[in-house]
Amino acid sequence: MRNAFIEELVSLARRHPQIALIVGDLGYSVVEPFADEFPDRFINAGVAEQNMTGLAAGMASEGYHVFTYSIANFPTFRCAEQIRNDVAYHNLPVTVVAVGGGLAYGVLGYSHHAVQDYALIRTMPNMLIAAPGDSMETRACMQYLVENPRPSYLRLGKVGEKCFHQQVPIVEPGRWLKVSAGDLNSVLLTTGATLGYAIERQIKSKDYRPAVHSLPLWSMETKNLQAQQVACHASVTTIEDHLLDGGFGSWLLESVLQSKGSLDRLRVEALDPRVCGTVGSQAMLNTYGGLIA
Repeated sequence: MRNAFIEELVSLARRHPQIALIVGDLGYSVVEPFADEFPDRFINAGVAEQNMTGLAAGMASEGYHVFTYSIANFPTFRCAEQIRNDVAYHNLPVTVVAVGGGLAYGVLGYSHHAVQDYALIRTMPNMLIAAPGDSMETRACMQYLVENPRPSYLRLGKVGEKCFHQQVPIVEPGRWLKVSAGDLNSVLLTTGATLGYAIERQIKSKDYRPAVHSLPLWSMETKNLQAQQVACHASVTTIEDHLLDGGFGSWLLESVLQSKGSLDRLRVEALDPRVCGTVGSQAMLNTYGGLIA
């Protein structure tokens, strides 16, 4: 996903001179293509993420679409006030890019576990969450964000994610994206890199083959689109590498509260909070947290 992100960013920046990239003294071996081609639109803000976000907001107010880039929690929780007050409140085109969503940096411990980021970002009006499931969805999200600039949060995997789309799909906020066909009575719905786990589960299913859908773009204002989509299926199971409280599944449950019968169709699978005190590989932690059988 990281490589797809930077390749798409460079391609888009060639056509959109307002695109800029600010990093928090990391991303080396990834961001160089942008920095080399657009040195006047690349800034290393140093280990000062709050300043990075404030700087991005200032540049955005002058016409730039700024992408800030850092690992997991650093561009989100460390910068919560700046995102809330400077970016989202003023409805500025800043895209906060977090690399290593979920437990991708699990060996570095709780400071790098991004398992509460959805909960933080989705409560902020104007913020759009972009959580692609593979490299093709990453490119699709990038294209949408640049064509529709606004406050946004792009959550990427770290490395090694499989690709499940043959071509770049068309994505739309709040609209489910069918990834793998199956029994539409039973749907596995994911956001972000847990798409791979849903596909694996579909392959291993013996008694039935649930369809797999992805929702790479979602936000507070797209809740009203969910009840109708849920109603098309007898059972919908959400899968996410995030804690249950405030996560993607909770967002979907909130979306259908007023829709008679929809709550009975939903089942939410999320990480057990015990992962917060544990160090290990991403696969080990996702297993320990209950996402992988």
